[in-house]
Amino acid sequence: MRLLLLIMAVLVQKVNAQSAEKPAYLFAYFTGNGPSEEAIRFALSDDGYSYKALNNNEPVLNPEAISVTGGVRDPHILRGEDGKTVYMVATDMQVAKYDWGPNYGLVMMKSTDLINWEAQQVNIPKTFVAFKDVNRVWAPQTIYDPKVKKYMLYWSMRFGDGPDIIYYAYANKDFTGLETEPRQLLFSSNNQACIDGDIIFKNGQYHLFFKTEGSGNGIKKAVSSKLTSGYVIEDKYLQQTTDPVEGAGIFKHHNGNYILMYDVYTKGRYQFTESNDLENFKIIDEKVSMDFHPRHGTIMTISEDEASRLKQYWDTLGSFKTPVQPLRRRGDHNPVLKGFYADPEVLYSKKTGLYYLYPTSDGFTGWSGTYFKTFSSGNLVNWKDEGLILNLPQQVSWAAKNAWAPTIAEKKVQGKYKYYYYFTAAQKIGVAVADHPTGPFVDSGKPLIAEKPEGHTGGQEIDPDVFTDPNSGRSYLYWGNGYLAGALLQPDMISIDRSTLKVITPDKTFREGAEVFYRKGKYYFLWSENDTRSEDYRVRYGTADSPLGKITIAANNLILEKSPEKGIYGTGHNSVIQVPGTDEWYIVYHRFAVPHGIKMGTAAGYHREVCIDKLEFDADGQIQKVIPTLEGIR
Repeated sequence: MRLLLLIMAVLVQKVNAQSAEKPAYLFAYFTGNGPSEEAIRFALSDDGYSYKALNNNEPVLNPEAISVTGGVRDPHILRGEDGKTVYMVATDMQVAKYDWGPNYGLVMMKSTDLINWEAQQVNIPKTFVAFKDVNRVWAPQTIYDPKVKKYMLYWSMRFGDGPDIIYYAYANKDFTGLETEPRQLLFSSNNQACIDGDIIFKNGQYHLFFKTEGSGNGIKKAVSSKLTSGYVIEDKYLQQTTDPVEGAGIFKHHNGNYILMYDVYTKGRYQFTESNDLENFKIIDEKVSMDFHPRHGTIMTISEDEASRLKQYWDTLGSFKTPVQPLRRRGDHNPVLKGFYADPEVLYSKKTGLYYLYPTSDGFTGWSGTYFKTFSSGNLVNWKDEGLILNLPQQVSWAAKNAWAPTIAEKKVQGKYKYYYYFTAAQKIGVAVADHPTGPFVDSGKPLIAEKPEGHTGGQEIDPDVFTDPNSGRSYLYWGNGYLAGALLQPDMISIDRSTLKVITPDKTFREGAEVFYRKGKYYFLWSENDTRSEDYRVRYGTADSPLGKITIAANNLILEKSPEKGIYGTGHNSVIQVPGTDEWYIVYHRFAVPHGIKMGTAAGYHREVCIDKLEFDADGQIQKVIPTLEGIR
């Protein structure tokens, strides 16, 4: 009996373990040919049949940021051999703007958390001389080749008016480009096109599903014992419909069966079929549900933890959260954050002994972000994402849009540290309070600054900066766009002494983004000139003898501007940090995303990235001109 109970216990543990290992499913897709439809979206399923779109079926990556054309289609997603890295590739193409071509490239992406992605564009004709006449690059996919231990990309290409042929090439180690010249993988002997390939491995054989053209065109399959050669096309169509189809995607369900899905593009619907042998497929549309209408996508299994993290992230934040940015060069430290961020504020916390960055979350059309995050570091080089600290729609009753340009003060109140976070929302300035640099922050319940200074009709009530005078211990708030205003903060730090309010605009170059700090008897005032959408957005400065005193303009006061030879543009809206106990200073600022920001037009003004470089002074205390770098600080 004791043995029987032991066996039963082992079986129960095994069943429970198997149950715990049940995967979730991630569907990557796009939705159509119209404006904003050619972008990657995600959906989740816990059973492989019923899918719900994340982010309200809005894009999870900004196509303008990751592609040359501003559109991406046909996403394919793959789990890496290390179990952590995920690779995704897509067609770089925007039909809504450029019709059906020609198109020349694809996009390569990778992530370790399914939320933050790095991307690189690959232009085939420019990369490979032998393919300079290619005019169509469609539907890339990725598979791991265990023989050479590399990731292989395969996609269809066309020369001139010839048929589409499926080619392959190997990705480089960093998955930022192709290290081998494309070679033919599959082509039709009767000169028909072969597109939309998808390979799955079963019982020692590679099964390549693809779309062919011609009489009864649709989904066929080619089989080989080798990944890169020897494919024999089977003379059988596998789609279970007479309507035209494309975009075949095949994946293995956790029940052991294989699901083949495809885009019935003339009917605006998707069809799912199931098989246990990859030969005979049965329609299972009655088992499938989706709250969206996908076009040419792929499905990958993920863990329950990954699914939970995705749900929590996208359900919390709203549309266009963390758009991907291009990969930086190996060893470079600018930008210092992954993703699009702007208007950086930096704080050294005496409580924790760490530095904290508080930026605007960027990458949203028309600066329409609705939340704030923070990042921590022990050395100003390596930054940890500390997550969301304030969400306007959920935590701020008086404003729900345009979360911009925060600033923060650390104060000791009755022996305990308090953090006062001033932020822009709906072109007003609010304040939220916390007991820790990473929050949680609680909004005061009303805007602190909501009106223009007396006598001023232009500009906006944005871009707060808080400064604590080391001589008096008193704190001041500065703000304004088109004008610079300042006032003494009351001891509660959530209201101002209006009797002290002054407009101290330094000169006509002042646009926005004031920053105030103190060094060796001087109060330094920095500000941004021009529009943030301009490549000539830049930083000037002046000095004063008191926190609200008249600002004297330095003779050579332009201290930070673009560096076209490095591809750096739009450098502005900064903060400044002093390494405690030293005379070592750094400037933290944003610029257009490198290298593609300058090509985005006005959209560059909301596709910005945060950088840090050295700030130095001469013997007279004049700020030396800052050299913006790609390398950053070490």
